[in-house]
Amino acid sequence: MQKGIIGKKIGMTQIFDETGKVVPVTVVEAGPCVVVQKKTVENDGYAALQLGYGDVKVQRLNKPYRGHFEKRDVACKKTLKEFRLDDCDTLNVGDIVKADTFAVGDAIDVVGTSKGKGYAGPIKRHNQHRLKETHGTGPVHRQAGSMGACSSPSRIYKGKGMAGHMGAEQVTVQNLEIVKIDAENNLIAIKGAIPGPKGGIVYIVDSVKA
Repeated sequence: MQKGIIGKKIGMTQIFDETGKVVPVTVVEAGPCVVVQKKTVENDGYAALQLGYGDVKVQRLNKPYRGHFEKRDVACKKTLKEFRLDDCDTLNVGDIVKADTFAVGDAIDVVGTSKGKGYAGPIKRHNQHRLKETHGTGPVHRQAGSMGACSSPSRIYKGKGMAGHMGAEQVTVQNLEIVKIDAENNLIAIKGAIPGPKGGIVYIVDSVKA
């Protein structure tokens, strides 16, 4: 991984490329992020950088978090995320990472928390079919139906698609493209949709499959 940054999803819009084609994009406020901690192979067994994003009042942090920031003499941040970059030696504690660390045309992966849907049935949650609406099916048209075999194995197999809590889980969308960067305002326009609601925290990293 060469680059990584924390951002906030602003929303979706559309822009026109040089040929006049409409491109749907998601705008992300990427950074500025501060390097809060630097992990090394000698001390921690691996090399990584911990970035912080979003200002927060000191009063809103508990004592361990306050000490974490005071020890390194950096401003308190709301969100912390560790990135295992290949060239951690180029950055030190207190350095600022901005949106211009990426470039137009870069292939990226975006990690975010999907919108929560609450308790959902099997049709919405697992794309199952509804049952017949005639011939005495009764008031169970959107229920799950058969759970599996009878006396053998006398249980429901793991992974059976059933009703339950849907959404509000970590989702990664791979191989997206950066269409435009506004370095002055730390905005990145990403082609396509990314997980999460407006205002949700996302992590942008180099694509692992590019």
